[in-house]
Amino acid sequence: MQHEHGPICRFCNTPLKHTLVDLGMSPLCENFLSAEQLNHMEPFYPLRVYVCESCFLAQLEEYVSPEEIFNEYAYFSSYADSWLQHAKNYTDLMIERFGINTDSFVVELASNDGYLLKNFVEKNIPVLGVEPAANVAKVAVGKGVPTIVEFFGENMAKDMVSKGEKADLVLGNNVLAQVPDLNDFVSGMKVLLKPEGIITIEFPHLVRLMEENQFDTIYHEHFSYFSFISVEKIFAAHKLTIFDVEELSTHGGSLRIYAKHSDDESKPLSDRVTELRSREENLGLTQMETYSAFSEQVKETKRKLLEFLIKVKREGKTVCGYGAPGKGNTLLNYCAIRTDFLDYTVDRNPYKHGKFTPGTHIPIFPPEKIRETRPDYLLILPWNVKEEIMKQQAYIKEWGGQFIVPIPEVKVY
Repeated sequence: MQHEHGPICRFCNTPLKHTLVDLGMSPLCENFLSAEQLNHMEPFYPLRVYVCESCFLAQLEEYVSPEEIFNEYAYFSSYADSWLQHAKNYTDLMIERFGINTDSFVVELASNDGYLLKNFVEKNIPVLGVEPAANVAKVAVGKGVPTIVEFFGENMAKDMVSKGEKADLVLGNNVLAQVPDLNDFVSGMKVLLKPEGIITIEFPHLVRLMEENQFDTIYHEHFSYFSFISVEKIFAAHKLTIFDVEELSTHGGSLRIYAKHSDDESKPLSDRVTELRSREENLGLTQMETYSAFSEQVKETKRKLLEFLIKVKREGKTVCGYGAPGKGNTLLNYCAIRTDFLDYTVDRNPYKHGKFTPGTHIPIFPPEKIRETRPDYLLILPWNVKEEIMKQQAYIKEWGGQFIVPIPEVKVY
């Protein structure tokens, strides 16, 4: 949001004056290029994160509409094994803890390819997925997961309620960060929720991002970066109370919040809520100085990674990438790593084969390419699943290959 004096907070409309980090100009991180697109002009947008001094929400300005980003989306959840297991565990937990059963109605916002809801469908629990990317939603419907292709918000919720549909469980994983109009989205959940219903939302935790230097999880698709303190303020403004919170290891460290209507007396407040809130206060998340220190840390990470790559290239070694995740593209663009440092990268998702990374134009191949070229180093771009990848690719030891993990700082395995 803009007014004549610059950007304003997307939650509370306070003018934004403080910068968390400025990563310069970057292209959209999921816009993989075909060979013929390489000679065309490519749009780059500022990647600068502000922090609101009044509600502490860290946020990017909205340069690109969600419609442009999410109408066709290259990310299919089903390509990551550990994520599928995570979804299954979640389903079992909801059934066990909240008694979700065949009389319940479960709605998932940004349901992707149906990878999570299919666990409920298998147990004959009625579900509905809401997924704006048509290509991804089609896959879900093929799995027997009813899916509406739409962006969720207050109007859609009112429409559902007028048809007599209210939800016992509303869930959203890694969607809250991708919503430019937070107030519309959260009020939509409020409208859709039964009087004693539950909302669970998972999102990357700003504390982990800062402590572990995960600046590459910053990209244009992520409009907001939440601490517990900021998310609690947003929900409270819509008369939703967060009654429990869990810290998860997914996506480099996430929070799963549990919310209810503020007037729902049936669910006690967990100690975990008070504990996390005061821990964040002690970490200085209500003070602007804490945020400005992050910026210097990020510049130093870039310097260290480039120093390392320059050194091994001078020794005549070869370096290839593993993975072509969105976050990799922030890292590659901010550090200006192109084929001068990285011969190519590989990915399990066939959708990306034969394409090139946005901005840096590194070619993407199937994983078999690693055996053919026997690189000295494999730079792991989706570092949040580094254990899974190092296990799968352990064979590079046959020729003395080593792994490089760039975050929180360069480390060779």
